[in-house]
Amino acid sequence: HRFEHMKETLTDTFRSLAAQALATNNQGFLTLAQEKFRALQDETSAQIDHRHSVWESLLEPLTASLHTYQKATQDLEHQRLREISAVSEQLRQLTSIQSALQSETSKLANALRSPHIRGRWGEIALRRTAELAGMSAHCDFMEQESVSSETGRLRPDMVVKLPAGRDIVVDSKVPLNAFLDHLDAQSDEARNAALNKHVKQVKHHIHQLAAKEYWDQFSAAPEFVVLFIPNDSFLAAAAERDPLLIETALSKKVVLATPTTFIALLRSIAYGWRQGKLAEEAERIAALGQELSDRMTTFAEHMTRIGQSLGRSVESYNAAVASLENRIFPTARKFQLLGISSKKEIPSLQPLEQHPRPCSSKESGTDHSI
Repeated sequence: HRFEHMKETLTDTFRSLAAQALATNNQGFLTLAQEKFRALQDETSAQIDHRHSVWESLLEPLTASLHTYQKATQDLEHQRLREISAVSEQLRQLTSIQSALQSETSKLANALRSPHIRGRWGEIALRRTAELAGMSAHCDFMEQESVSSETGRLRPDMVVKLPAGRDIVVDSKVPLNAFLDHLDAQSDEARNAALNKHVKQVKHHIHQLAAKEYWDQFSAAPEFVVLFIPNDSFLAAAAERDPLLIETALSKKVVLATPTTFIALLRSIAYGWRQGKLAEEAERIAALGQELSDRMTTFAEHMTRIGQSLGRSVESYNAAVASLENRIFPTARKFQLLGISSKKEIPSLQPLEQHPRPCSSKESGTDHSI
């Protein structure tokens, strides 16, 4: 029993010593580990700081570039937003203008369906076309000039004056109703029907104008009349629908003209006017030249007679000088020899050696002595 007690005591003692040794070793290990860990932590922190500094130096240009890119992107975005806003405003204005234009176009189309307004528009377009061609009202063309005929009074819209007193009669017609229906048509069938009606309206104007026979009422006019259509599209649509339309009009002595072709016609007429005026001016210049030549001849004849009179006067003067020198002065000098003196000395007279210069015309071969 005592042995067991000693065994337990020794066991407790060894256990206590082992626990103390273990505790002492653990504490030393912990202290050493803490020191190593602290040193390692300091070294790691230094390395991290160094690497952070290195990375910062490496990333600084990239960061600056990123900031620059970000600012440029923001500026571009702001500019894009401003441009989008401006485009939106322009689109809004364009939409408003288009709506207003559609409204005004609709009003104009409705107004042009009135025969009176259509006729007035055609007359204005005709006058402006003539003015664009360089012609002047009441000088190169006359408007609304009335003439009497068997069927009453006729009044064409314009009479264009030609050289040599000739005239060209022009009437303006605006076949528009069916053309507008063609533009407003929603189907091919409606468009074709409107085009056929448009051709009929143009032909109707051709027959009406041909029936007036203006060339019989204006004696200076050629045997045709010009039908002016104030828009090229009106005639083009009708001619495309009926290829024989222009030929049909010519067979009726009617020339179809639009602003484009009418300007070409008027400029040809204006050129003829200029050539006629040049010919008239050349004739006037020739007449003035002939008159000047006749007057120069008359003047030369007068100068010739004056020259002849001057020549005879010089001859008479020289004869008188010779008579003085040979007959009168010798006798007068004898008085001086006899002692009779004079307060003034008798001057010596010299004959004239020059004669009037003859007036001659080398070009004509005549010789007028002046």
